[in-house]
Amino acid sequence: METKVITMEDREPVDLTRLKEAGEILRRGGLVAFPTETVYGLGGNALDKEASQRIYAAKGRPSDNPLIVHIAEWEELSPLVQEVPELAKRLASLYWPGPMTLIFKKRGCIPYATSGGLDTVAIRMPSDPIARALIRSAGVPVAAPSANTSGRPSPTSAQHVLEDLRGAIDLVIDGGEVAVGLESTIVDLTGDVPTLLRPGAVTAEMLRRAIGTLALDPALTRPLAEGVHPKAPGMKYRHYAPRAEMTLVEGEREQVIQTINRLAAAAIAAGKKVGVIATDENRGAYRFGDIKWIGDRANEAEIAHNLFSVLRAFDADGVDLIYSESIPEHDLGYAIMNRMNKAAGHRHIKAEKTE
Repeated sequence: METKVITMEDREPVDLTRLKEAGEILRRGGLVAFPTETVYGLGGNALDKEASQRIYAAKGRPSDNPLIVHIAEWEELSPLVQEVPELAKRLASLYWPGPMTLIFKKRGCIPYATSGGLDTVAIRMPSDPIARALIRSAGVPVAAPSANTSGRPSPTSAQHVLEDLRGAIDLVIDGGEVAVGLESTIVDLTGDVPTLLRPGAVTAEMLRRAIGTLALDPALTRPLAEGVHPKAPGMKYRHYAPRAEMTLVEGEREQVIQTINRLAAAAIAAGKKVGVIATDENRGAYRFGDIKWIGDRANEAEIAHNLFSVLRAFDADGVDLIYSESIPEHDLGYAIMNRMNKAAGHRHIKAEKTE
């Protein structure tokens, strides 16, 4: 299959005539990768089970891993779900359109191939103008996980999409780099207490201010137990991972620097190619390896925006091992560390002081 690329230089106003072909592809069951404010999504008709199966096949994604359904307008929600709780209305009034996904009990029009075999469905309304214009052009809700090979770092540019999926999908809409760089926050509203399943740019603190009580799913801090069906993307399987083995180093600044320098030097001496993820504050403190700066600790949005690009850059460089500083887990930092922990396979060590 030849993958066509359409370049959309302007997000506002969106040239709707250039999206006509993409909408037609989605309506007939094909696959289109497109930018959202979070990451690039791989879109298919959410009401077409065969289209959803094509998404799984293109990504190499396990079929029990639910897809997120994207809508362009509030009125498109009710036909897809059994009920819209008051909490959903409150959250949507604050954070839709935007980087937040809500989980509802689904109606029968959503095939199990889209919901990962569950009786619930994950839905969000993106804020990116190209994404919303594409959904309108298609005239159907669009199921769209991240547009990458399953398990790889999520794509924040069209080039990332093409690296993974060229020849496996019909079309890529190149809208430049995305704004946020981390996938959407996911909140489950189907239980007794709203539960955070995946942190994102709509932070836990923001959610608590809006709705009060918020539970945190245990899978946020440890791998999902064997045999447990994931309720949302990113909960069960290896995600966001570079090809190299990645280790997070935690502790005081000087100890982290010393520990990473020691580990990197030892690995290089053993014939390994080593990558180091550093924050801007520590620029110049690392002496060994392929060093990449991810952003300023005081600017969590910058770190979130750069994370997946840095991981993919290490893949391109062919490193064997990656040692990374950890990020304080408050506000957006909680979402960043969620992705970094999963990318590292929850592999982390405590920095040790050396004389």
